[in-house]
Amino acid sequence: MYSDRDNRLLHGIDVSNWQGSVDWADHARNGVAFAFAKATEGGDWTDRWFSRNWERMRENWIVCGAYHFARPKGDPEEQARHFLRTIREAGGLRRGDLIALDLETDDGLNPERVARYARRWCGYVERRVGTRPFVYTYQSFAEEGNCAGLDGYPLWIASPHRPRGRPAVPRPWQDWVIHQHANSPVDRNVFRGSRKRLTRMGFDPR
Repeated sequence: MYSDRDNRLLHGIDVSNWQGSVDWADHARNGVAFAFAKATEGGDWTDRWFSRNWERMRENWIVCGAYHFARPKGDPEEQARHFLRTIREAGGLRRGDLIALDLETDDGLNPERVARYARRWCGYVERRVGTRPFVYTYQSFAEEGNCAGLDGYPLWIASPHRPRGRPAVPRPWQDWVIHQHANSPVDRNVFRGSRKRLTRMGFDPR
């Protein structure tokens, strides 16, 4: 359960195949308002739990988010198509659903190529669904230059050593949107604002 002093923060979690079966009803009862589930990695890998997570999040009135784990050595548009196809096969996007790019490995490439991959992936997804992806990353990775040109996309920052709601914000961003503040026993996040404000950053079918 979360305390009253956290009222201005919306609480969320993120999961992947490492968690296996997730008890979404229990998380909802304990104040989880939004969540991201891993959908894909690279150009052909799909998280076997994604479809179930997507369905159960929705059933429990949790704001649904899906993320793609970036493999910058691959083709960004091929990976983006794989990601969007996987979401469609799991039931598709509904109003307010969130999408994100997990950008935390360089696959041995220099920062310029990593950043170019990420810009192309984000641009492709935004053009296809009209939704601006969140970019998940961490401070040192961003400050090496791997996130150049991504400041127009909302920052989901992994900063577990900072107090909840007070993360370090790396260049090129000026502010954070989601803060991953803990990762045990499950990754925990906060969004500064209301559920309505968060869903306005998500999919809009108009």
